[in-house]
Amino acid sequence: MALYPHLLAPLDLGFTTLRNRVLMGSMHTGLEDRTSNFPKLAAYFAERARGGAGLIVTGGFAPNIAGWLLPFASRLASHRAARAHRVITAAVHEEGGKLALQILHAGRYGYHPLSVAPSRIKSPITPFTPRALSTAGVERQIRAFVRCAALAREAGYDGIEVMGSEGYFINQFLVTHTNRRTDRWGGSFANRMQLPVEIVTRAREVVGRDFIIIYRLSMLDLIPEGQSWDEVVMLAKAVERAGATIINTGIGWHEARVPTIATSVPRAAFAWVTRKLKGEGDIPLCTTNRINAPDVAEKLLADGDADMISMARPFLADPDFVNKAAAGRAAEINTCIACNQACLDHTFRNELASCLVNPRACHETELNFPPASVKKKIVVVGAGPAGLAAACVLAERGHSVQLFDSASEIGGQFNMAKRIPGKEEFHETLRYFRHRLERAGVRVQLNTRVTADYLVPAGCDEIVLATGVTPRSPGIPGQDHPRVLSYLDVLLHGKPVGKRVAVIGAGGIGFDVAEFLVHDGHSPTLDLDAWL
Repeated sequence: MALYPHLLAPLDLGFTTLRNRVLMGSMHTGLEDRTSNFPKLAAYFAERARGGAGLIVTGGFAPNIAGWLLPFASRLASHRAARAHRVITAAVHEEGGKLALQILHAGRYGYHPLSVAPSRIKSPITPFTPRALSTAGVERQIRAFVRCAALAREAGYDGIEVMGSEGYFINQFLVTHTNRRTDRWGGSFANRMQLPVEIVTRAREVVGRDFIIIYRLSMLDLIPEGQSWDEVVMLAKAVERAGATIINTGIGWHEARVPTIATSVPRAAFAWVTRKLKGEGDIPLCTTNRINAPDVAEKLLADGDADMISMARPFLADPDFVNKAAAGRAAEINTCIACNQACLDHTFRNELASCLVNPRACHETELNFPPASVKKKIVVVGAGPAGLAAACVLAERGHSVQLFDSASEIGGQFNMAKRIPGKEEFHETLRYFRHRLERAGVRVQLNTRVTADYLVPAGCDEIVLATGVTPRSPGIPGQDHPRVLSYLDVLLHGKPVGKRVAVIGAGGIGFDVAEFLVHDGHSPTLDLDAWL
């Protein structure tokens, strides 16, 4: 019997067929913002297409300047720009993949003084107050979306995704929280939803019937005065009639206070929302958010919760996700741990995105490791994340590698992180490295504390020290008292802690220790019903 038969089944869209049910979701990496980085973006997408993704969606491109996320950020608004995109689409097609361009108008989320919105209501996450559009101004924005759709086809894309969720421009028209208009674009929901319906209708007219149009539908706004469920269903049916090929799930505005993609969110926590929409229309539905393992994705499809699975960050972590699953090598997948430290955190700091567990992400043209011309005998001291990565890469390049650690298991401080309620995904990274070490032929010696006197006579060519850090002493009077414990005492050694506890230090470790103590070993992340 084939592995993951639902996940790997082709999806017939009528005019084209996707090779499987996996959609690589949109992520803004920073490579989109400069055409000089398009060759890097092409390599990034090509590697994911080669890895088996059925359909890839780009990071968001604004249809005009008013829709920018940031000044001079990604935009597709001219024939010249469309020609520049051909290096990206050609690279994906060469690997047998399909690629859709996401059209994203930031609206009041735009971090610049030229932003526009349905009403003059400032976003809590930007310092700029948007200009309220006139009736004619709304029409100009619609035409910009439609022009962008036509240019995407001209650039060689297989489709577009119309970004209608996450609190961006279209979403802002849908809710009274941000739409206080009294013209044909405001008031009743029938009026408020005309913007996305017009965009999809006119886009379909210009791109023809043989072009994918994904509509990203906000199924849960998670803000005051958001859409009701009846309104969500009404819009889903309307965009299907307007010509959408696929409806993708959007969960939560960026200003919402409910976590939706953090590592503490249970896997597939919002698939129930997509399942609720099943049966309301006839086009494929795609579910999303915290789906990072092939068995989870397979079960969602087998249970009828959705027709497709969107995974974004998991493709940062492992571009070969689909191929590994199809080959029965799921244990070798470098699982996304939803830490957000090198993807979202970098993006919000206006830095190039990458991945904590895969630093090659978005650096595919730079971080490559060819076979070594001279094979060496190398010792790596320390089996924390840095030592594990070094040992694996060195062995994969052809060196003879021996890895030492004084602990009884690999992982270093990851072994403390995995004990924190809500951080169970760190187990997956350690599982991944165990398999990778074995596959690379690294000889691992645990429970072994080595010294220079031990290593020098062994005749190794190189020694890599990856011994990590030691906790600093804060020098607080009384810290030597027997009732004062370190985080190592609590998390690693399991020393007893009393009922009334003061945690000194409000950094990441302090918060983790508090979380560990408050939940007393029970993790809501592992219990979806309790989390919801």
